[in-house]
Amino acid sequence: MALKLMAFYLKNKHFTLLFLLFLWVYNCKNDEKLAEEQPVEKTVEYEMYKPSEMSIFMNAMYAYNLSLKAQIVAGETPTSMPLDLLKLHSAEMTDGKGRTENWQSFVNVFIASQEAVADTLSNTELKVRYNNAIANCLNCHKTECTGPIPKIRKLLIQ
Repeated sequence: MALKLMAFYLKNKHFTLLFLLFLWVYNCKNDEKLAEEQPVEKTVEYEMYKPSEMSIFMNAMYAYNLSLKAQIVAGETPTSMPLDLLKLHSAEMTDGKGRTENWQSFVNVFIASQEAVADTLSNTELKVRYNNAIANCLNCHKTECTGPIPKIRKLLIQ
């Protein structure tokens, strides 16, 4: 039977070409349907984290206090305060955070204790003044923003 079909197609070349053309067109249409059915991949756009002014300032204070700790451990006496601590009152807070009465009371005490570290006329030992300033950081962060407490504890001089 297969030989008879083959002989038929060989004798009718036009029919064979038409049949092959039909197969090719049918196959192309199937490819188009498959292409249409494929889900479109959506690209995800990520929003980059932008720290608030307060976060940037807190990181600067951490870096300053880390260098201050190294100076004190090395036996050096700091004589100036390069940071403008009054920015604590005006820096933009992280979203969802605000300046509470509790925060206001802590910030004023912290500013005084941080400035006391650079006070060369103080009778209090430098290490004690420095640790008091860091303790004020910890006290505020225990109530307002608890995340950086382990990092702040590393600033204490043992």
